[in-house]
Amino acid sequence: MLNNSTQAELTIIHQDSNSYELQCSGSWHHDTIQDVKKRVDELEKKDISNLLFNFANASSFDSAGMMLIVNSINSAVAKGTAVTFINMQPLHQRMLIFYRKNWVDPSFHTPKSSPGFFEKLGKEFIDSLLHFNAFLSFIGQSTWHLLLLFRYPSRFRFDALTKHLHSSGLQAVPIITVTSFLVGLVVAYQGAMQLQKFGANIFVVEMVAISMFRELAPMITAIVVAGRNASAYAAQIGTMKMTEEIDAMRTLGFHPFDFLVLPRMIALMIAMPLIVFLADMVGIFGGMVVANLQLDLSFMEFIQRMHSEVELKNLIIGLIKAPLFGLLIAAIGSFRGFEVTGSTDSIGIQTTKSVVNAIFWVIALNAAISVMLTEMGI
Repeated sequence: MLNNSTQAELTIIHQDSNSYELQCSGSWHHDTIQDVKKRVDELEKKDISNLLFNFANASSFDSAGMMLIVNSINSAVAKGTAVTFINMQPLHQRMLIFYRKNWVDPSFHTPKSSPGFFEKLGKEFIDSLLHFNAFLSFIGQSTWHLLLLFRYPSRFRFDALTKHLHSSGLQAVPIITVTSFLVGLVVAYQGAMQLQKFGANIFVVEMVAISMFRELAPMITAIVVAGRNASAYAAQIGTMKMTEEIDAMRTLGFHPFDFLVLPRMIALMIAMPLIVFLADMVGIFGGMVVANLQLDLSFMEFIQRMHSEVELKNLIIGLIKAPLFGLLIAAIGSFRGFEVTGSTDSIGIQTTKSVVNAIFWVIALNAAISVMLTEMGI
């Protein structure tokens, strides 16, 4: 506990009508100025025209003590009181000048108001630009480390690639098979119902084959994979970041992109064309089942019509889209994983964002490619 000699004191040593001389004594620190605060409050209620601070017996000040003096001086000046101070040590004088220069009225505050529509829109736009810039930087780093693998192939983790091929490709087969079959079945059924009205039943073959090969199979597969893998990548990498495993990697000299990002990207780029080809075949089979049941079109007639009327380029276009979708999904999932902060809530937020972003950009990229190919006449 502090003794009396270190306690801050503020004493009136002279009083003449509306003039006061105050003597500051002791150590003006955070723990010693409680009683002085009460004295200052009492003096502020008085009508004083001249106020003199005498610092002859003041031994030391910390920030709290000096701010109390500054607040008293500024409050007095605001009321029109003439304030002077004498016998102040050079160090304390510099502190006083500094705090007076940077003093902010504690009673001043900006009234809280909810941001308007355009303010919210502007903030969202700026945040989106910053995140997009960060994502482009992430893609640039990934590309650089991918190029480095050609020079140092021993750095690549083939065991991790095999693991992610299994989880991204083989384990996705059941859900992709069921989804593609149902999509092909529905497309064929809806098309058959309409084509029957015009006696153009046979054209259901082209409708199912072209739509599945070019658009539906790649996009539906990409959406399902985005829901499975983008969320998994974000959660896995985010958990590793939160538990400081990624920091430990860097400390040991292992770059996270070589160990965490590239194996996922390459695995998904390899797996996606294979899964999309499976989705094509299963979707076509769903269309064949409907064509046989609704239109009495045999499986052999369906295959012969598809072989003669549907160009191979439609299948190739869908397979070319697949690795692009895989690269995009893996990049977004990994990027969102690295965006995780120290809280557990952040993992859920970034995982959700990874799925939403991946699905949106898959659809946007698919639309851009379709428009471009159509304009090129392909």
